[in-house]
Amino acid sequence: MKFFPLLLLCSLFLPGTCVSAQTDGPRSQSATPATVRSQAYQQRQQLQSNSPAAGLAFTNIGPSIMSGRVADVAVDPADPTHFYVGYASGGLWETKDNGITFHPLFDDQAVMTIGAIDVHWPSKTIYVGTGEVNSSRSSYAGNGLYKSSNGGKSWTHLGLDETHHIGRVIVDPKNANTVWVAALGHLYTTNPERGVFRTTDGGKTWAKTLFVDDKTGAVDLIRDPRKPNELFAATWERQRWAWDFQESGPGSGIHHSKDGGITWTRISSEKAGFPTGEGAGRIGLAISYDGSDKRHLYASIDNYFRYDKPVDPTDETLTKNQLRSMTKEGFLALKPYQIDEFLRGNGFPRSLTTDAVRSKIEKGEVTTAQLVEYLEDANSLLFDKPVKGFELYHSISDGKNWTRTHEDYLDGIYYTYGYYFGDIAVHPADPSTVYAMGVPIVKSTDGGKTWKGINGDNVHADHHYLWINPARPDHLINGNDGGINISYDGGKNWRKCNNPPLGQFYAVAVDNHPDGYRVYGGLQDNGTWRGPGSYEASPGWMQEGEYPYKALFGGDGMQVQVDPRDNETVYVGFQFGNYYRLNPKENTTKPITPKHELGQRPYRWNWQSPILISPHQPDIFYLGSNYLHRSFNRGDDFSIISPDLTAGGKKGDVAYGTLTTIDESPLQFGLLYTGSDDGRINRSKDAGASWQRIDAGLPQNLWVSRVEASHHYTNVVYATLNGYRNDDFSSYVYRSEDAGQTWTKIGNDLPAEAVNVIVEDDTTPNLLFVGTDHGLYFSLDGGNSFAALHNGLPAVAVHDLVIQPTTKDLIVGTHGRSLYKANVALLQTAASAGPALTLLPPTRLRYSGRYGSQGFDFTTIEPSVSFQVYHPGAAAGATLRITSKGGTTLFTQKIDLIPGINAIPYDLSFDLAQASALETELNKNRKEDQKPITVKAAENDKFYLRPGKYTAELTVGDESVKAEFEVK
Repeated sequence: MKFFPLLLLCSLFLPGTCVSAQTDGPRSQSATPATVRSQAYQQRQQLQSNSPAAGLAFTNIGPSIMSGRVADVAVDPADPTHFYVGYASGGLWETKDNGITFHPLFDDQAVMTIGAIDVHWPSKTIYVGTGEVNSSRSSYAGNGLYKSSNGGKSWTHLGLDETHHIGRVIVDPKNANTVWVAALGHLYTTNPERGVFRTTDGGKTWAKTLFVDDKTGAVDLIRDPRKPNELFAATWERQRWAWDFQESGPGSGIHHSKDGGITWTRISSEKAGFPTGEGAGRIGLAISYDGSDKRHLYASIDNYFRYDKPVDPTDETLTKNQLRSMTKEGFLALKPYQIDEFLRGNGFPRSLTTDAVRSKIEKGEVTTAQLVEYLEDANSLLFDKPVKGFELYHSISDGKNWTRTHEDYLDGIYYTYGYYFGDIAVHPADPSTVYAMGVPIVKSTDGGKTWKGINGDNVHADHHYLWINPARPDHLINGNDGGINISYDGGKNWRKCNNPPLGQFYAVAVDNHPDGYRVYGGLQDNGTWRGPGSYEASPGWMQEGEYPYKALFGGDGMQVQVDPRDNETVYVGFQFGNYYRLNPKENTTKPITPKHELGQRPYRWNWQSPILISPHQPDIFYLGSNYLHRSFNRGDDFSIISPDLTAGGKKGDVAYGTLTTIDESPLQFGLLYTGSDDGRINRSKDAGASWQRIDAGLPQNLWVSRVEASHHYTNVVYATLNGYRNDDFSSYVYRSEDAGQTWTKIGNDLPAEAVNVIVEDDTTPNLLFVGTDHGLYFSLDGGNSFAALHNGLPAVAVHDLVIQPTTKDLIVGTHGRSLYKANVALLQTAASAGPALTLLPPTRLRYSGRYGSQGFDFTTIEPSVSFQVYHPGAAAGATLRITSKGGTTLFTQKIDLIPGINAIPYDLSFDLAQASALETELNKNRKEDQKPITVKAAENDKFYLRPGKYTAELTVGDESVKAEFEVK
């Protein structure tokens, strides 16, 4: 969620009013019911169990250095080196060594998004509330509460499916069966399954004890450790649409229960001194006691009411609000440097100099209001809202009276997106020590009167949780958008625990570098990175001192394109269409985003605006706003080659009516397709000279997540639609054989999971890959049927896919578990006409005289490779034989094959009885002056293949297949 400083608040504030954007138009799709989602999970499991690719293993290739967004942490009070971390989209992880290592516990459940966790430590009973509450663009819907009674080895689903997003879970330390849940409810639709829920039988039954209305849910919940029957709950009214986010409302408030959460009383009111009404946003709660045993209750609020920001009479800075009503004469009387600072500070094109603008104003070609309109779009509604932002309130009267702890406004903690934050923490025995989580993490030692930042150099921005060790209060565990940080000195210094790969990728790309291909990707809040395709995630880089992945650019990383001619020119960017062309080797960077003309309305840019290098001429570069822009010189300048390709946008504080996907047929130059966030798909057959809308017959008003032009047939095109922003999780996948004139739904056996991407294999037209919010699927028959790819790949959101054409590696960009890789050459074979028994040998094999010996760390050095087999028949026994170039059978192994893809592990060893025969064969053509080759046993008494050429033969019944390989 991190934004660049130039985007932050700069407007004057208006007193006594609340910001509330318009929300015109009904939703056209309904939320997917819990029963359908449950059936979808069963369907996913079936597609996994019956998959012919069950033997195709995926390898995580990192990166891990940036980690991922933390939602909650649960720490063992008896051993703080043991704790659980719930990640927003990366699942649940456990560490028993203070963050040195983590292992996942929740990878194969119906959902992986975590909202809250709590543990009954004596019985090792874990409760997990699914669905994070930060209400961002990728806050996935959970499906209620889960319970493990064995430390996470197995899980039981406890219901509350329709809550979707859970902010807090509390289990009674004295009774593992008593649990309270703060449920926020659906993100994009209204529903009644929200509020505070309570169970006393371990989740068998639930009582909803606090409910406000169907758009207000419970976001935070605390229990008084000294008075366990007393609980405090924070409710939050919020509604999100694809085009707008209403972050506040009168439903937001604080509630108090004195009977264990059975009944509740609202204790926040204007009379009591706490903000209420339309501007009341997200609330966070914390409790502490002082030395006289007096209870101190703290509440933070994202205050969306406006206020009068003090104006410095000596400040000559020109603002948008001043320009709105400024006369021509007033503008012409401004000092030149005032105009220049305004133009440059707001990103006007360099061609619009002070003199040029003064001339246009003087001639009446533009007005001062048009200077303001030049800048105003949905982003300005988001960032220029003059709101109070973060405020902290304090009560020692159980909420009868509230006092704001600080005199100054602290709008630099939340800025205008306090919905993304909300946690506060207070020293359990010192109410004067308070921490607030926002863009920075800040600390007060005087009860919230004054604050200082404690973000260390190795601490990421955007903070969501803080644990304070009650026995050692300077011991802190912080969860943020960059994972876990630990401090032992109250936040002066931090250690980063970024071992697990938890990156949230939006997009991925590959190059074809002669020294080995590299992978590229844009990540949520973590910029754009590049790394070797051969990397496997591990902590080994810490010893080497250099991380294999390198950061290319900052901000929220978006789509990436790589010039295939030099594998060095890269197009990268951050949110809302801000793209750059850079060359890391030459250390050059050039901004390329086109600007609209003065007098025109701003272009509408999606959060992840699409880009594309033409497959026909790499100098041609496409970029999508609400128009399609084309450059013939790598982005140095652009022309608009389309009308508005959307439905025109809607008023709100979220960019909408924008392009989301672009493709050009690799078979025909100028055959272009675009898709938009409001459901429009358009096509041009003449390089943009004319356009036709081609989404008739498709479900309307859905986000077009991908259009994919076929690599094999000019008139074939694929489209995926995504209903996430309607809480509609159906799978919408379509194919057209007439360039979009008509569409046929494919993937009818896919589970009800929102679809993000479809890719057609560039060598085999029948092979398709589809990534959803819960995994990866493939089809061998052009989409008539699908199966799951899940060996080593968790049920994580897959946002992007790319196939490296030379190696046949499929790179999977996940939003929560970084990148995965698998070689799909066997799937290409299986998808071809009449798939047959196929054997692929291992590659890049080298002999080492150290095989079988002990390394310096006393581990035995042994090679580990595998033969890949595609078996089209039923499960059967088989025999693998390896023979030398001279025909000597060196190795024989009986194996069992499953239908589809199999991996046969092999350690390059061979039978002792054949050592002499191989030695004779290897010396057969030896010259007299050459040293004889000896074949001896290694230290572990095994014999390993020497350099040479060999043949592997696989026999299944009466059928055999051979493959040659070489050891160098």
